[in-house]
Amino acid sequence: MIKIFNSYTGKKEIFHSIVPKEVSMYVCGMTVYDDCHVGHARVMIVFDLIYRWLMELGYSVTYIRNITDIDDKILNKANTNQCHFSEITAKYIQSMMDDAVELNILPPSHQPKATESIDEMIEMIKDLESKGIAYVGNNGDVFFDISKFPDYGNLSKKNLDDLNAGSRVELDQNKKNPFDFVLWKKTKKNEPCWPSPWGDGRPGWHIECSAMSTKYLGKSFDIHGGGQDLIFPHHENEIAQSESCHDQKMANYWIHNGFVKVDDEKMSKSLGNFFTLKTVLKDYNGEILRFFILRSHYRSPLNYSNKNLEDAESAVKKIYIALRNYSCKEVTLDWEKPYLAEFRNAMNDDFNSPKAIAIIFELLNALNKKIDNLLADEIFTLLKKIGLMSIAPDKFLMDSLEIDANLVEQLIDDRNQAKVNKDYQAADLIRKQIESYGVLLEDTPQGTVWRKK
Repeated sequence: MIKIFNSYTGKKEIFHSIVPKEVSMYVCGMTVYDDCHVGHARVMIVFDLIYRWLMELGYSVTYIRNITDIDDKILNKANTNQCHFSEITAKYIQSMMDDAVELNILPPSHQPKATESIDEMIEMIKDLESKGIAYVGNNGDVFFDISKFPDYGNLSKKNLDDLNAGSRVELDQNKKNPFDFVLWKKTKKNEPCWPSPWGDGRPGWHIECSAMSTKYLGKSFDIHGGGQDLIFPHHENEIAQSESCHDQKMANYWIHNGFVKVDDEKMSKSLGNFFTLKTVLKDYNGEILRFFILRSHYRSPLNYSNKNLEDAESAVKKIYIALRNYSCKEVTLDWEKPYLAEFRNAMNDDFNSPKAIAIIFELLNALNKKIDNLLADEIFTLLKKIGLMSIAPDKFLMDSLEIDANLVEQLIDDRNQAKVNKDYQAADLIRKQIESYGVLLEDTPQGTVWRKK
């Protein structure tokens, strides 16, 4: 039995899928006009964790994470670079895929592009128009009339009357209500466009996800996820569109990960604290960043700082050092064992990865006190289930060095030969030389191993 915090109801609920032992999950992905940032990494890692754990529980999971490849930001970037918008999207889709590999993200079942579902978007808008819920504005754009959806605001807990009363939104003569949102945009000069009953144009952002989720998962599905910043207006608008069109509930469970802060401030380009994954991964590999994100509960704010990343790096090194002398393999876990049951219960309690990781470190402490091959295999298997331990221990520890690994190995060989020759003074001098590079040596029954201090 697994419990999930449902953003729609504001409480943890026992999870029941629409189809027994099958899960349908849609997550709002990236708008591909720039390199991914730390916030995107959190979305990818959080829902990868959820994806992995649901499969661990025996569910067959259809996981859709869309790609927004038509948007104002994309077009602006294309205009700035004087190129076709598809060149921008192709570049940053590949960049996103590369980042996902670094973070050990499992590929979703499908990663549909918005431009591949234009026909489905048009059909939804036509249905909404036929019901009197969509209308053509004075400028030729097609809008959703939120006054026709009484449940608007139930997800975000926002009251429409309060929104209107406190609104500073400039009155738009093209639409009936300031909060009516665009479904179809009439084409502008030199913009990409598609034919439609309302003339050439392109879809609004919100209708893209409604159409793609319906196309791949049906009118109702189990889980809809994304970042907390999408609750309003994006997810609120999705619900309004989809439920007005289909006359049934869109998703049974809404899951949102918390914000990412930088040194306790909201991450923002204007504040100069905006970090792309490419920048972060120059200093910390994907394993460290993944651990850093999983060490906080997915609903909690995540504070990005160099100190927190360094702490994560230190913790990950402890894992690899503890397991490096074992030939670890994945094993079938006996979940009835108390410490394994505790891990499983943590993950079944709204994917509580911080508690699960704390349990792993308790097991590592026990492993450090005695040689236990089975326990090492169990720890390794638990780490694998949350997407960690993706690098061989020796490789991880050596890759963290900024010196030539071959040089270190040669010096170790020279030291060992000096010890064979009983030239202990020379051996000691070589050891000091190696340590001057920031390397620690450890003489074990299996030979001399090394790592960064």
